Amino acid sequence: MLKEFKAFAMRGNVVDMAVGIIIGAAFGAIVKSLVDDVIMPPIGMLMGNVDFSNLYVVLKEGAAAAAPYASLADAKKAGAVTINYGVFINSVISFLIVAFAVFMLIRNINRLKQEEAPAAATTKDCPFCASAIPLKATRCPHCTSELK
Repeated sequence: MLKEFKAFAMRGNVVDMAVGIIIGAAFGAIVKSLVDDVIMPPIGMLMGNVDFSNLYVVLKEGAAAAAPYASLADAKKAGAVTINYGVFINSVISFLIVAFAVFMLIRNINRLKQEEAPAAATTKDCPFCASAIPLKATRCPHCTSELK
């Protein structure tokens, strides 16, 4: 059983998948930083200095402090129940960037794949019996007709 597991784990597909997952996780962290630190600050500035990660709705005030809260961190610290729609917006933008990057990667990989050229014909059809025969044949082995 241990041998079978080792053979399974070391197959090319499993190792390739593991490498893909690891690289995907690292890529996700880069995209999250791109969205949170590069894309959203200018968008927030254009919208009147809005910090998307601090957009939320208080459903229930916290026991430690009453609303209003200066930031989402303050609301969480007070124990308030919130809907964090700004974090959701950031996540949607991150997803769209990752999906677009994966689309571009797959598109380029498909473009690089060369279509296989059709193999040269090695047979021809006998004009008398329609059987497949070698190209160099001068007589059909099926109907014994003489070929030109």
